[in-house]
Amino acid sequence: MTTLQLTQEWDKTFPKSDKVDHRKVTFRNRYGIELAADMYTPRNAKGKLAAIAVTGPFGAVKEQSSGLYAQHMAERGFLTIAFDPSFTGESGGEPRRMASPDINTEDFLAAVDFLSVQDNVDPNRIGIIGICGFGGMAVNAAALDPRIKATVASTMYDMSKVNVEGYFGSEDTPAQRMEKRRAIAAQRTEDYKTGTYKRAGGVIDPLPDDAPWFVKDYHAYYKTPRGYHKRSGNSNDGWNVIGCQSLMNQPLLAWAQEIENPVLLIHGEKAHSRYFSEYAFERMTGRHVEGVSAVEGNKELMIIPGASHVDLYDDVAGVIPYDKIESFFKSNLK
Repeated sequence: MTTLQLTQEWDKTFPKSDKVDHRKVTFRNRYGIELAADMYTPRNAKGKLAAIAVTGPFGAVKEQSSGLYAQHMAERGFLTIAFDPSFTGESGGEPRRMASPDINTEDFLAAVDFLSVQDNVDPNRIGIIGICGFGGMAVNAAALDPRIKATVASTMYDMSKVNVEGYFGSEDTPAQRMEKRRAIAAQRTEDYKTGTYKRAGGVIDPLPDDAPWFVKDYHAYYKTPRGYHKRSGNSNDGWNVIGCQSLMNQPLLAWAQEIENPVLLIHGEKAHSRYFSEYAFERMTGRHVEGVSAVEGNKELMIIPGASHVDLYDDVAGVIPYDKIESFFKSNLK
């Protein structure tokens, strides 16, 4: 096992708050992979606090959206960590830029392990936030681990669904799936021959004039000073081409209907990805909704009027519902 080399200077895409204390921490998952995290603690906090673990988006690092969410929640009284998933950012795991529905779900559970033994954390008041592709991982973790008392999935992707079906079911036939399987299998052979892993490329740059609007949305975040980070795959050369292979056969939301504890799904009305949150809500509740906020028992879907997918990555549009997230966690981590 190697020792992680952590950057100590502030290198986030957002300004440092004077209302919280910040330090780097590490912890290991059950596969022995060491994960790196930023811990944010409310300044002058006393006693045992409710805690929240945050990660995402898929292909991003803790210096981007997850750290922003974590810092905001620490300002509101929670002890928080924003962590890099396995194979990503400052966390361990080789080869780099791989994804695993099992290991990346385990990363959330390992974060709960870590938080549960902190002297200033109440182990019975721990929640999680998953952003974008890690929203789906967060829902999967909540279905697996009842120690997670409350879950927020913001602007979520179901990474298994999109890998199996393509966007909006555009590749949802057995022949299309087999074509993808063959392509990935061929790439594995090539990677083995060369001893390297071909990268898929991050967010496209320069941006073509005819790029879909949601690609322009991503570009406006990852490829500009607004959200660019040197360790982010999305900002740079992306995932390994074979990185998401196992997601094709392992549906993340298979057991979502058995989550007993509260879940809050947040999505933008104009987001191309909104249907993932609607699908998750239906999986959890059996109720189909489209384009509207809904509540069913302790599961809630909150649609933000006029918001895009990336509007929920940072504070530029000013639409991330921090007040709602705060009240959700304070009501359910008590």
